[in-house]
Amino acid sequence: MSLSNTISSAVRTGPGGLRQGGFTLIEIMVVVVILGILAAIVAPNVISRIDDASINRAKQDIRGIESALKLYYMDNSRYPTTDQGLEALTTRPNDPSLRNWRGPYLDKLPRDPWNNTYRYLYPGRNGEFDVFTYGADNQPGGEGINAEIGNWSVY
Repeated sequence: MSLSNTISSAVRTGPGGLRQGGFTLIEIMVVVVILGILAAIVAPNVISRIDDASINRAKQDIRGIESALKLYYMDNSRYPTTDQGLEALTTRPNDPSLRNWRGPYLDKLPRDPWNNTYRYLYPGRNGEFDVFTYGADNQPGGEGINAEIGNWSVY
């Protein structure tokens, strides 16, 4: 047996004399195409679920802030002013007329899922007070993930 036959047979056979072969380029391309098709089907569903989760988190945060505002009202017989803002829930406002502030009503102010601050208006345009976020684009208006989410729309 010549040296080239020995090398050739070593490449073709593995332990026990079984033939070992690699994947052909066509087999690899078929697998890549199948994976691409699966990704094209699955990716939009996963992305829309992430957007839904962000919207739901914003709604839950707003409900929590709203509850803290109601506790503030119970202690102080009024809501914080727009100027005092939501910070009045974590830090006592510099207002001598507040005699029953028993905060903090929140340990810290949450940020919306898009890392923006929640907005607060008192008196509100949609109710007694408004707590809201402008959504992912942080601009008024919009649709879907860019729509305003407020305490008037979370229930």
